[in-house]
Amino acid sequence: MTPLFVDKTIEIQAPASKVWDALTERANTDVWAEEFSSGGPRFHIESDWTMGSRVEWKGDDGAVLVEGNVTALIPLKFLRYTVGDTRSHEKVLMNEKDGITYELAEHDGKTTLHLLQGDFSAMKDGEKYCRLTDETWERVLPVIQKLAEKKG
Repeated sequence: MTPLFVDKTIEIQAPASKVWDALTERANTDVWAEEFSSGGPRFHIESDWTMGSRVEWKGDDGAVLVEGNVTALIPLKFLRYTVGDTRSHEKVLMNEKDGITYELAEHDGKTTLHLLQGDFSAMKDGEKYCRLTDETWERVLPVIQKLAEKKG
């Protein structure tokens, strides 16, 4: 089966520390996680972003909708966590090498953020979910960029 990944890169006019904060601080994740709701239940992301820690995407009612664990971490440079939809009986994207990966590379005060999410090929209708997730990240990355580039 051919692997299916969302693979995106964006250049952000901010140091890696600001991009990292945009990706991991609760006040910021509350803003960009909204883009994943798209008419469904609203949710936010909770984690302390340490190696092995839980990552929970929770609805406004506190119910965990998506869960995973941090599987790789180099602060300010690399973060990977697994994701699995708790509403599905299918556990997908739970391989330690799969999930959502953020890779940051800083050069001259600018940061390149490389995002990788997948492998969707293990899912029923994986191509559809990969396409929809790709479209969502197209909306999310500019929000992360704006948060990181915000002065103050």
